[in-house]
Amino acid sequence: MSIRPAIIGNWKMNGSGRDVKLVRRFADFLDKQKIVADVMICPPSTLIDRLGEAIKGAKLKIGAQNCHIEPSGAFTGDVSVLMLKDAGAKAVIVGHSERRTEYGETDKQVCQKAQAVIGQGLQAIICLGETRQQFNKGQTLQVVGRQLRGSLPSTATPQNTLIAYEPVWAIGSGRTPKPADIIRTHAHLRKTLLKLHPKSGAKFRILYGGSVSAANAADILALENVNGALVGGASLSFKDFTAILKSF
Repeated sequence: MSIRPAIIGNWKMNGSGRDVKLVRRFADFLDKQKIVADVMICPPSTLIDRLGEAIKGAKLKIGAQNCHIEPSGAFTGDVSVLMLKDAGAKAVIVGHSERRTEYGETDKQVCQKAQAVIGQGLQAIICLGETRQQFNKGQTLQVVGRQLRGSLPSTATPQNTLIAYEPVWAIGSGRTPKPADIIRTHAHLRKTLLKLHPKSGAKFRILYGGSVSAANAADILALENVNGALVGGASLSFKDFTAILKSF
């Protein structure tokens, strides 16, 4: 079965108004090149509207990095899915390890956020991943399986939900799991999806994230059940991100 890949750039807490020029360069590159993948940049919320306006009508899409489960209310400092949608976001990352670790987000909360995203007609990008300690103890499959079952809402479909496996210990470290480990983990996620959604589990896109670079992207993206990548720091560089896109 052929699954259209997705490449998503997560800028985290980086970027400013001057990066409009960078995103325009990304958009121009995609419009000129035959890249067989859906491509998205997820900047800080303050840039969503500005970047979206700068590339209106382009193949490149803009997403968000987090959301609140409520559409509005007394939640100082939070941003709702409705607000993100109004700003032009087409998708929202939920459950990133930095949110799970730094803010104590649980699978239940991630599921609620994904549900809120889907409810507004946007795509949910659900992140999963084990810590270095869990990896060393051989608990990877157990951990990501539990996270997937607990974070995936009942309304999830291959059209409105993407799964991103990011080993916590690999993010920003320059280290990646061995190819065999990535294959085994993605196969387990696929098996779990098929149990949860027998009719559509084979169609969900499972992305790999965690120190994806221009040097390793082609090898990682060629692995079985790897349907794209969630890219961190490399997505802030025109040279590096376009090199990753050329891997297809």
